[in-house]
Amino acid sequence: MSAHDRIFDGLADKFADSLYGKPRGELRLALLDDLLPRTLTLCGQPALDVGGGLGQMSAWLARRGHPVTLAEPSGEMLERAREAHAGLPIDFRQLPLQALGEAAPGPWPLVVCHAVFEWLAEPRQALAALSRLLAPGGQLSLMIFNRDALRFSNIVKGNLEKALDDRLAGTGQRQRLTPISPLTHAEVSGWLAEEGLVVEHVAGIRVFHDYLRERDPDAATLARLFELERRYCDVDPHWRLGRYLLYHVRKPDRPVPANETRGGVK
Repeated sequence: MSAHDRIFDGLADKFADSLYGKPRGELRLALLDDLLPRTLTLCGQPALDVGGGLGQMSAWLARRGHPVTLAEPSGEMLERAREAHAGLPIDFRQLPLQALGEAAPGPWPLVVCHAVFEWLAEPRQALAALSRLLAPGGQLSLMIFNRDALRFSNIVKGNLEKALDDRLAGTGQRQRLTPISPLTHAEVSGWLAEEGLVVEHVAGIRVFHDYLRERDPDAATLARLFELERRYCDVDPHWRLGRYLLYHVRKPDRPVPANETRGGVK
């Protein structure tokens, strides 16, 4: 683990409130609940949840019959997850992504890594580590914080000089939750190709919500907004401005040339 990675000890309350205590967190989880069953092959296989935080995705998988190993570097976050999801078939382990090659090497038929890379100083190396954990034919659900969406959001808010200077990344200091390593689709798709991983589906998570003037819409508006998000989350060009980008990735049974691994998504 790099000394510059962002770990959420001391920030669990703020993290839970800012990300999951608001409509944006509700939308994120609802969209994942809609997308994952139709983009992944889920048949109760063992799953590794990397940087699983408060355990939402581990619980989602466990309730669908998957034995889950939740790896999370923050002891505080892990304890919250253990308390919230006691009784489910989840193995809670305090481990950073970089230690999984020795502590939980698999190979894993299913790996989930959502909203982790943006908090790492070296996300490219993290992807290589995930690739090594995957079994041949295994699936990776990878969600990253979209740098292009962060730029667009800053422009909408009037932060024009910040956008022009490309000062988009957070510093990882104090209580701020702006990611230190927001990534572009071009970067991620290129790295996946270099690893010989095949992108089978890409979707944007919160394509519209984060650009609204009203940040806390009422229930009726939120329901209509969810329908719009669901309808257009994987439709070009809308998905490209999702606050997060969700990749369904498969590791081939045999090595695939780099020019065949982009799954038609450019």
